[in-house]
Amino acid sequence: MGDFGDSIGTVIEGGLIGRAVEPGAGEAALDHAETVTCANCGTTFRGHFCPQCGQKAHIHRSLAEIGHDIMHAVLHFDGKLWATLPLLTFKPGELTRRYIAGERAKFVSPMAMFLFTVFAMFAVFQMVGISAPTDLPAGIVSTSEDNPFEDKLREEINTLEEERTSLPSGSARKAEIDRQLKGLNLVLDKAQKEAPQREKMSVNTGSSWLDKTLLDKWKKNPGLMLYKLQSNGYKFSWLLIPLSLPFMWLMFAWRRQFKAYDHAIFVTYSLSFMSLLFIAMSILSTIPGGTGWAIGLFMIGAPLHLYKQLRYAYGLSRFSAFWRFCVLFMAIQIVLTLFLLVLGVLGTF
Repeated sequence: MGDFGDSIGTVIEGGLIGRAVEPGAGEAALDHAETVTCANCGTTFRGHFCPQCGQKAHIHRSLAEIGHDIMHAVLHFDGKLWATLPLLTFKPGELTRRYIAGERAKFVSPMAMFLFTVFAMFAVFQMVGISAPTDLPAGIVSTSEDNPFEDKLREEINTLEEERTSLPSGSARKAEIDRQLKGLNLVLDKAQKEAPQREKMSVNTGSSWLDKTLLDKWKKNPGLMLYKLQSNGYKFSWLLIPLSLPFMWLMFAWRRQFKAYDHAIFVTYSLSFMSLLFIAMSILSTIPGGTGWAIGLFMIGAPLHLYKQLRYAYGLSRFSAFWRFCVLFMAIQIVLTLFLLVLGVLGTF
């Protein structure tokens, strides 16, 4: 029940933030017949909102009005949502192109859509039980200096040497211990010789600061670090937009008609759809046998949507859209790696 409450709170939080980004979405535009005086700035006008400060013409003082404001904030997109969702899902390139061209009143703005879908995605994750584990044992993450195998060998060698020292001279047990020590020392020497090769497979960032802060905290409490990674994931999800823009600019550097603003609209709408896709996948996964359908939906839906949006938003040919799609696919891996690294560093504070 706690997770469900957190999920509802997350949806409301996303709606309120979306409301702050796009405060006038879905408001009625019909004028009142009577003249009213704004209680905020004193302007006399006709209509639902003051033309000077934007405050509502009629102010209600009731608990029902508070409930109405909350629900309206969560569902503030109104008619714009139903004009935006079909295009975002099936014709993302057209939506991106039309919004950039100036058709703003018909559609939910990219940032408002992004904020709402991201918060809704994490709310659904909590509802269906998708969360980071918090009971991971300490020591699950190791650095190149850690070698439990060598430590165990040294411990056994020390134990045998102590036992050998306590035995009287001429004891048959001493000869047996000597044979065991010889074998263990050979194994230890071989393990130490192979240490440089193992270090390539171990976790070592090459930065002493990262090794002492980030990796040490992951070693001591991996469950807490995973929780911080998850909680920071939706708080700083907006970082995906500026991280993606340089790669988008590089792909269209010689086409001067496309500006950074165009790329930002493209990325933001694309991320909004991916959030909706993850919501659909998480709901599908709760149905018996639905995990396979969820994976199939992602494997087909994500690349197809990205290709269609890329081609029609920028008016590209099939070949031009395809090679840019391939480059963008590799860039996504880099962006996600950078994003996770930033979240990991933020989790140390």
